[in-house]
Amino acid sequence: MGGQMEIELETRSRAWFALYTRHRHERAVADFLDKEGVEVFVPLYNARHRWKDRVKQLSLPLFPNYVFVFSGADERISILRTPGVYDFVRLAGRPSPIPNDEIAAVRKTMDNGLAVDPHPFLNIGDRVRGKSGPLKGVEGILVRKSGHCHLVLSVELLGRSVAVEVDAADFERESRSNPLVCETDFLTSPGGHRALL
Repeated sequence: MGGQMEIELETRSRAWFALYTRHRHERAVADFLDKEGVEVFVPLYNARHRWKDRVKQLSLPLFPNYVFVFSGADERISILRTPGVYDFVRLAGRPSPIPNDEIAAVRKTMDNGLAVDPHPFLNIGDRVRGKSGPLKGVEGILVRKSGHCHLVLSVELLGRSVAVEVDAADFERESRSNPLVCETDFLTSPGGHRALL
């Protein structure tokens, strides 16, 4: 009886999941699922690619080979039959839901038209929260990249991150114990001390 109740609860609960797709099939998968009535999210960023004879502006997936879907267990089999889909991203053999706040943070960044780029996944750094501006309430890790402050947003399950250029004044350290500094570029002095560049 307990097992049946667990299955029914799992069927009714809907959450965000990540689908692992064939290379360069993210948009085709998303279009197919959207037509089937499944809520999908494929964040894109603009990149300039240079060939020998030309430069072209491209719109590329922020998370290559992944499509986010909002679904319940009852939709999983039909989703897996989608052309170009390999599988759900799984932990311990089961499709693993992605926390709503991680999807909401990336979505809010995209909705505000901010310049976003893929970024190496980070586990350490100053966690901050937006106190004002377009990313108010969004949490991430503040880093310095090319002389500018960026907020790194992560999808833990995928081990992937994206970075968006921000004004450090719009953010506060989550602990609120120290003044906020945008710092990741360090130089080690001959005496072994690290100094902020």
